[in-house]
Amino acid sequence: MQNSPMDQLTAVTGYCRDLLESLDRDAPADRFEGGAGAAGGIDLPEHLLPELDVLRLAARRVSAKLEQRRRREAELAALFETAGDLAALHDLDSVLHAIVRRARQLLRTDVAYLTLHDPAAGDTYMRVTSGSVSAYFQQVRLGMGEGLGGLVAEHAAPYASAAYMTDERFRHTAPIDRAVTEEGLVAILGVPLLLGSSVIGVLFAADRHTRAFGPAEVSLLTSMAAHAAIAIDAANLLEDTRTALEELNTANQIVKEHSAAVERASQAHHRFTELVLAGGKAENVAQAVAAVVGSDVTLLDDQDAQIAASGPAPEDAALLRVMAEARAGRRAVHAAGLWAVPASAGSEYLGTVVLHAGPDLPETDRLILERAAMVTALLLLLRRSVTEAEQRLRGDLLTDLLTTPHRDADSLRDRALRLGISLGKPHVVVVARAEPAVHSRLRATAAHVAATRRGLAASFEGHIVLMLPGADAAALAADIAAELQAAAGQPVTTAADGTPAHEPCSGPAAVAAAYLQACRCVEALLALGRGGTAATSSDLGFLGLLLSDRKDVPAFIRGTIGDLIDYDTRKGTELIRTVEAYFCAGANITRTRDALHVHVNTVTQRLDRVSQLLGDDWQLGSRALEIRIAVHLHRLGADSWAR
Repeated sequence: MQNSPMDQLTAVTGYCRDLLESLDRDAPADRFEGGAGAAGGIDLPEHLLPELDVLRLAARRVSAKLEQRRRREAELAALFETAGDLAALHDLDSVLHAIVRRARQLLRTDVAYLTLHDPAAGDTYMRVTSGSVSAYFQQVRLGMGEGLGGLVAEHAAPYASAAYMTDERFRHTAPIDRAVTEEGLVAILGVPLLLGSSVIGVLFAADRHTRAFGPAEVSLLTSMAAHAAIAIDAANLLEDTRTALEELNTANQIVKEHSAAVERASQAHHRFTELVLAGGKAENVAQAVAAVVGSDVTLLDDQDAQIAASGPAPEDAALLRVMAEARAGRRAVHAAGLWAVPASAGSEYLGTVVLHAGPDLPETDRLILERAAMVTALLLLLRRSVTEAEQRLRGDLLTDLLTTPHRDADSLRDRALRLGISLGKPHVVVVARAEPAVHSRLRATAAHVAATRRGLAASFEGHIVLMLPGADAAALAADIAAELQAAAGQPVTTAADGTPAHEPCSGPAAVAAAYLQACRCVEALLALGRGGTAATSSDLGFLGLLLSDRKDVPAFIRGTIGDLIDYDTRKGTELIRTVEAYFCAGANITRTRDALHVHVNTVTQRLDRVSQLLGDDWQLGSRALEIRIAVHLHRLGADSWAR
C-alpha cells in the first residue's frame, strides 16, 4: 500500500536527521556510501530518491573535508608541539623519540626511525625507532651509500619506495635486507637531516604493505626532520659548551662567549616559536631577526616579491644575485654585503630571508638566520593553507548560488555574510571563457581578484565566473577582462550582468539569473565573431534585448535614443517624429518634408541635430536598424512593454 504524504515526510525527515547525526558523530566518509534507496529500515519515497542522493553525496563530501581538516590540524599541532619541545630542550633522547613517534602517527605508518652518521666508524647507526619489533633491526648499522638511506644521504634529497625489496634503484646488502625482512617492511620513505649543506642522518617512515608516499607526506616528514636536525644541533652545542667548561678552565672568557652565543640562539629560537604559536606574520619575523642580530632583514616570497622588511630594501641587482645563489645552493650564502637563506619545505621553495651584514657573520647568527628561514617557511605554508581554504569556501558558495539558488536561500545568505558579502546589495556577475590551456592561470587570477574585491570566484561549466560588488557591469567587465588577459597572455571573451538592489530573499536567485544572462552574452560575442572582447547585454543593442530574459525595453530605448527624447522634452522639438518620418520615407529628405509639412531646410536642420546627438553613423547598417526599432517602441509606449 502506498504511504501517506505524512509517512513519506517522516521517512525523509528521518533520513536527513540520520545524515546530520552521522556528521555530528564524525562518521567516516564510507558511512555515506550506497544510494538513498538502500537506507536500512527507512521506506523513502521513490520520486525523492535522486534528491536525497544529492544530500547524501554532499554529506560525504563534508565528512571527507572535515577529516582532511582534522588531519591537517593534527599535523600542525604536532609541529607546534615539536617546536615547543625544542624551545625547552633538556633531553635530546626525549625530543628525538617524540619527533619519531609523531612522524609515525601523522603519516600513519607502521614504523618510523632515525639514523645518524658516525664519523668515527664511517657508517650510520640506528638512533631512535618507533613501532619496531625486531631487535636486529633496532641495532643494525649501515655502510655509507647502502640502501635507500644511503641514496638519501648521498643526494641530500628525499627518496621513497613503494616496494623496497624489489626496487633496483638502491644498493642492496645482506645486513640491510635482513633487517628489512625481519621487520616486515615493504614501503619506505626517507628524508635527510640537514645542518647547513651537510647530511647528519636520515628520518624514515615505513609500512609493512605496499604504499605510495605523496608530496604532502614527503613535505611533512621533511619538516619533522628539520626539527630533529635542530634538536641534534642544539644538543651538540650544549655538549660543546659543557666540554669547554670542563676542559678549558684557562679559556673562561671564550667559554662565556660561546655560552652567550648558545643562549642567544636558544632565545631567538624560543622567540620564533612563540611567533608561530601566536599566529605571527612575516613582518614579526623580520623585526625579531633584526632585533636579535642587529641588522636589517628583508623577506621575499617564492616570486621574489618583498613581503616584509625591517628597514630599507637593498639594491635590486645585489638582491637578485644573492637570492639566486642561495636558491641554487639551498643554503646560506653571502654576496654583495648580503646574507640570504632559502625558506623551503622539503623540495618546495617558498621564499628567501635576506640579512644586511658583512661576510664575517658569527656562526650563531647564521644559525639564527637559518632558523628564521624555517619559521618563515612554516608561516608561509600556514598563510597559503588559510588562503586556499578561503578560496575553496568562496568557490563552493558561488557554485551553490549558481546551481541551487532556491533550495536553501537563507543558508546561502548566511554563508555569504560569514565571508563579508551581502547578497541584498548590487553585484555584478562576470563570465569569462578562454582556451583550456590557460584555465588554471585564470582560476588563480580570478580567486585573487575575488579575495581582494570582497567577492566570489569559481570554475563552473567550463567558464571562469566571478561575483563582485558593484552596479556598473560594463566597467567591471572591462576591468576583469584586462586582468584575466594579462594573466592568460591571450584574449579572453568576457561578459557581465548585474543584480540590482533587491530584497534579501531574492539575492541567490538574482545571482543565478545574472550568470545565465552573462553566459548568453558570451555566446553572442562568439557567434558575432567578437571573441576576446568584453561586453554586457546592453552593449549588444537590440541583439542584447533579444537575448535577455528580462526584456528591459525601456532601458533599450533609453540607451539608443535617450538623447533625442531628452532634447525633445527640453526644447519642445520633434526630433523623434522627424527620424521616424525620415526612415519611413526611405531616407529621402523631400518625401520627409512632405510627410511633416515643413520646409526642407527645417528637415535638414533637424537631421543635423540628430547627428550631433547620436553621431554621424546613426543612419548606417545595424545602428540605423536599432534606432528605427527604438523609435517604433517609443511610439508604442515603453511603459506597456515594461508591464
